[in-house]
Amino acid sequence: MMDSFVKFTNQSQGRDRLFRATQYACMLLSYILENKAGREKVVMKLRRVESHMSSGRKLFQLGNMVHAIEASKASIQLSDPVLCYFLTAANLNRVFYFTCDTVLWVRSVDLASDINKEKWQHRASQCYFYSLLFHLARDMYVIINCMEKERKLKQNGSDCENGPTLNSSNTLLKSLENFLDILCLSLKNHPPILLDTIKNVCDLFSPLDRLGFYKTNPGFIGICGLVSSILGIITVANPQLKLQN
Repeated sequence: MMDSFVKFTNQSQGRDRLFRATQYACMLLSYILENKAGREKVVMKLRRVESHMSSGRKLFQLGNMVHAIEASKASIQLSDPVLCYFLTAANLNRVFYFTCDTVLWVRSVDLASDINKEKWQHRASQCYFYSLLFHLARDMYVIINCMEKERKLKQNGSDCENGPTLNSSNTLLKSLENFLDILCLSLKNHPPILLDTIKNVCDLFSPLDRLGFYKTNPGFIGICGLVSSILGIITVANPQLKLQN
């Protein structure tokens, strides 16, 4: 157990996930406690820790940027043109996002005070938003392919068992039931795509809020970010649960 933890923390992505989980946990707790009497000092400490975690994550940005660049090189060589397009576009937007985030870090430590913080924050949110959209499009494409495989397996099994009279009642309700059944079966049999989809959906609310498309509150952003971070920790700790291509 200890060896697994050491191996996990030795990875830059592993440390980033831990920092991120702590950051969003503090955001959620501070939101819950901010209106409770006598909790002012606790809220201040939580927000201070949240700020430190956010700053600490900047130290891993170079590693994340290199990882995104390498991922872009790998995805552009995929034989499937749909996956090639979605993943390359997603990874390139991640590179732009990390670039914008680095510029913001330079501004925050006063290395270049003339940088327009609001403009670069908006650019970073846009790049993050586009990256998530392309990742979600990839997830939908993979889910559709998985469903098609499950449908063929189910149809072959049903044909062998029930004979050619299987499709005699083709009602809308039956079609919807079959669709949901195949969808659930596909997600159950392919945990990586389920985890990746949930993670990307959770992450999507943060740029939606920052860009003004869907305004919410820090508590909701905190719980979505915490769920996403925990799923990220799981996939880093167990690579078999990470969606490949």
